[in-house]
Amino acid sequence: MFKQPLSILLLALAANGTSAAGEFYCCADPVSGRRICADSLPDQCRGRTHRIFDSGGNLLKEVGPPLTPEQKAELANESRRAKLQEDSTREQRRKDQALLDTYASPQDIDLAQNKAETDVKLALQDTQARIDEARNRRKKAETEAEFYRKKAMPAELVKELRTHEHEIRIQQELLEVKKREFDLVKAKYDADRKRYYEITKRTPMATPSNGAARSGAQIR
Repeated sequence: MFKQPLSILLLALAANGTSAAGEFYCCADPVSGRRICADSLPDQCRGRTHRIFDSGGNLLKEVGPPLTPEQKAELANESRRAKLQEDSTREQRRKDQALLDTYASPQDIDLAQNKAETDVKLALQDTQARIDEARNRRKKAETEAEFYRKKAMPAELVKELRTHEHEIRIQQELLEVKKREFDLVKAKYDADRKRYYEITKRTPMATPSNGAARSGAQIR
């Protein structure tokens, strides 16, 4: 099937008065298969692959056929995934910089962890002491209640027993919260330490004194 050279088609268009500085749109005619060109997109090229040339016959752009709904959806999903990845990368860079601004060395992480764990252990000890005190007061109240086995217990004593029981329950719940907090503190600084070594490319060093101090913490 005969096809006119592109240069002849462009020269013909130029001879018909088309501006030399204009653009030309070319595609294959879907019926004849012949190349057709014009200074605006021909009807035969709409919705089909076509090329855009300058007046010298240089290819400026190749335009593919319209995307199907499935292709559009996939393109939108890919764009969203790329945006999420970009946001994640930016957030990780921010966190990494904050980590480096906070710690000048791995030893700084050890010191911060020891202080944070010490604070939690002190809070645990204080909470346990409150539980022990409340139990002692409840025991005294229970001893007093023994005298009222066969008669009505005074309302004030009933209220006191309930108060002690409530305080013990609240403090025990707080104790469990503090125990979980201790685990979270350890996990946080372990993660900070690991990431610090990844960022700085340093080799982790054994710290038996710190490790022993942390592993030696007793939580009742």
